[in-house]
Amino acid sequence: MSNILTIAMPKGRIFEEAVELLRKAGYKLPPEFDDSRKLIIDVAEEGLRFILSKPMDVATYVEHGVADVGIAGKDVLLEEERDVYELLDLKISHCYLAVAGLPDTKMNEVAPRVATKYPNVAEAYFREQGEQVEIIKLNGSIELAPLIGLSDRIVDIVSTGRTLKENGLIEYERIIDVTSRFIVNPVSYRIKDLQIDEMVERLSKVV
Repeated sequence: MSNILTIAMPKGRIFEEAVELLRKAGYKLPPEFDDSRKLIIDVAEEGLRFILSKPMDVATYVEHGVADVGIAGKDVLLEEERDVYELLDLKISHCYLAVAGLPDTKMNEVAPRVATKYPNVAEAYFREQGEQVEIIKLNGSIELAPLIGLSDRIVDIVSTGRTLKENGLIEYERIIDVTSRFIVNPVSYRIKDLQIDEMVERLSKVV
């Protein structure tokens, strides 16, 4: 069994904040790490291998064991419901999931429709509210749905609220706060527990 620890990380904002956190925790990551376009990056001196992927795929890589650990948003973990352990709230990439739509509009009482890339989260939320809705899954530009009459509401990630505002939408309900979490493959945690516990301990000190 390799003693290299493989970490799945999402590209973009979470990656940048996570790299900064790892450096604060004492991991020596090369400067070119930040600008690399590679999808797999080895940092041999630290015994680490990084897999860079889309945010929604991180938990999948960890669940299937191609990555030992990963950093994923709570939104992804709620939506994907993967078989992974969530060991630490890294308290980075703060945002939240919200229900939004055009101002001064009511939900269609006959066949209310909600567009989102989080169908499981959205369905669970509206079920808890006692509302039966039709979920329309979209992969991007969720804000477009109410503007073209595809849906009454959207469920999406909100960071600053700027995108909603620029598209003439308002927030109706806040569902849950989201931060990035350190997740682990259950089998890896048994085999590489010392390495993983060390990483968790070092990160805990700088979170």
